[in-house]
Amino acid sequence: MKIICQVTLMLAIGLLAACQKTLPFAPEEEDLLDGPVNGLNLEEKAQFLRGDAAFNEVFTIERGLGPIFVANQCASCHPGDGKGSPFVSFIRFGQADTLGNLFLDQGGPQLQHKAIPGFEVEQFPAGAPSAILFAPAVTGLGFLDAVSDEDILQSADPNDQDGDGISGRPHWNQIPDYVDPRDHSLSINGRYITRFGKKAGAYDLLHQTSSAYNQDMGVTSSFESIDPYSGLKLDPEVNIQTINDVVFYLKTLKAPIARNQNDSEVIRGREIFGELGCIKCHLPQLKTGLSPIAAISDKTFYPYTDLLLHDMGPGLDDGYTEGFALSSEWRTPPLWGLGLSTDSQGGNYFLLHDGRARSIEEAIILHGGEAADSRGEFTRLSPSEKKQLIRFLEAL
Repeated sequence: MKIICQVTLMLAIGLLAACQKTLPFAPEEEDLLDGPVNGLNLEEKAQFLRGDAAFNEVFTIERGLGPIFVANQCASCHPGDGKGSPFVSFIRFGQADTLGNLFLDQGGPQLQHKAIPGFEVEQFPAGAPSAILFAPAVTGLGFLDAVSDEDILQSADPNDQDGDGISGRPHWNQIPDYVDPRDHSLSINGRYITRFGKKAGAYDLLHQTSSAYNQDMGVTSSFESIDPYSGLKLDPEVNIQTINDVVFYLKTLKAPIARNQNDSEVIRGREIFGELGCIKCHLPQLKTGLSPIAAISDKTFYPYTDLLLHDMGPGLDDGYTEGFALSSEWRTPPLWGLGLSTDSQGGNYFLLHDGRARSIEEAIILHGGEAADSRGEFTRLSPSEKKQLIRFLEAL
């Protein structure tokens, strides 16, 4: 019996060793975009998990999907909390200047190109200005949300008073009635500094999330109660607690973790990034103000954005805008997590607001307007210097 037990034990150990060799390695934390910020208490962790589940919920007809929509879950546009791809891009339309959207009565501001059975998809109105947009990664948004208006204004130079060719400005925009301004928020003539979205058109994550439920999935809430299809006010199809859970989830997703920071090529690439003047818009460092969420309160973080609008020139001017941004203006996108973009984009890069750039180098070359000088300096780099710069950007 003893011999049999020993043989059985040896076989079990051998089987376990064989399984360990075939099991995939768990990815490192720095190679994942999803996951909570460190420092949440038990109650906050529970709300994070509820928000995570709601973010990944698949909406059905019975749950209020549609009747016209773009996607049936939040995670469709942000797989793995990362960037969107050509399979889930969306079209905004209806506004060409700061006079407002002239096509709201024809389905604006977003084209719902899918429909549940028995309904027709929305048709694009002739003559409407439009832009194709790719969803951004959603990690680290709570840190961006907690930056004070004063800190955003410190980087603004709308009249280019320092003569460096960079004239970033905040988007002073109107906000919906259901949004409560942050403590110490600044306002001018009833407008507030908005910071989320390609044109920085959304004020906070409640504004962004409620609008996404409504415009992306055709799901009404107490915040956004107008059905995109009928134009009628409907009863909420998603409750306030679920919206708040998703907002909390987005606020407490960790910031992307930079990688290979001691690599000599990455270090040199960071220096080149500064020498080209890219840091004038892509600010390496920001800080949060006080927040009721201790884990993101009074923290320094490294997103590589100034949250301002910049004129990117005619090449990136689609003739469409939102709020009081010009059609050639885009909010500086955060660069953190850039090297992980391909994980959610099918193994390829689809960069800039509409995914037209298929590589980091192409995205740089397509910069114009205020970034024209930096682009010119980039074209004069040696091949090895370009490689070092790209290596740095992919390590963010």
